[in-house]
Amino acid sequence: MPYPQSPFPLNLTNWRAVWYRNYLVWRKLAVPSMVGNLADPMIYLFGLGFGLGLLVGQVDGVSYIAFIAAGTVASSVMMTASFESMYSAFSRMFVQRTWEAIMHAPLNLGDIVIGEIAWAASKAVLSGIAILAVASVLGYAHWPHALWVLPIIVLAGVMFASLAMIVTALAPSYDFFMFYQTLAMTPMLLLSGVFFPLSQLPAPAQAVVQVLPLPHVVALIRPGMLGQLPAQPLLHLAVITAYTVAGVVTALLLTRRRMLR
Repeated sequence: MPYPQSPFPLNLTNWRAVWYRNYLVWRKLAVPSMVGNLADPMIYLFGLGFGLGLLVGQVDGVSYIAFIAAGTVASSVMMTASFESMYSAFSRMFVQRTWEAIMHAPLNLGDIVIGEIAWAASKAVLSGIAILAVASVLGYAHWPHALWVLPIIVLAGVMFASLAMIVTALAPSYDFFMFYQTLAMTPMLLLSGVFFPLSQLPAPAQAVVQVLPLPHVVALIRPGMLGQLPAQPLLHLAVITAYTVAGVVTALLLTRRRMLR
């Protein structure tokens, strides 16, 4: 079928129909889906937090499990948004051809891409809030300081969802996602301050890591959960916002090129 000339959404509200469609499908399997999304971060939180925490003791003046709890919230958002934007969105785009069916309605490809990004971000927010709630129950999140962590989780969810959507637009098959997981997600998970302070890295490595998006998310979430003020909050917000805008626009353009092949 012919695609609209513009890769951008028809308006600011059509994406909600795509989001709602995905929600209706997801709610049938909501419980196993949530268990799958929370299993890995919970294992990191309790396994490393309690196990390795006994050996490490305190990090930056707080217990290791309190330190890692904030990193786990950030990494959970990244993982959930990325996997939803890659595997699930690719299935709807290429395997199930759901996107083509949706475009028989008064929606265009841009509406679908924005809806998919919003849906992946919503699942990431749900995952991040669940980890935050567990950390709060255990006493590793300070309220009301942790309230301002919530908008950071939302923005980070949109950012990682849009970046993963770029990978989906380029992927010829599911196997292609392994490159992004191995070359981008895993280094970010291990080198972005999730499990240890960035100050432990050599100076050149610290400079390189600051180019990545996840360290800036961790740098905003961790102080909020620990009841502290973040250093250079405007810089971190600017980097996250820049990644988000560039990710959304690039995903729109590349997805249209992919669908026109």
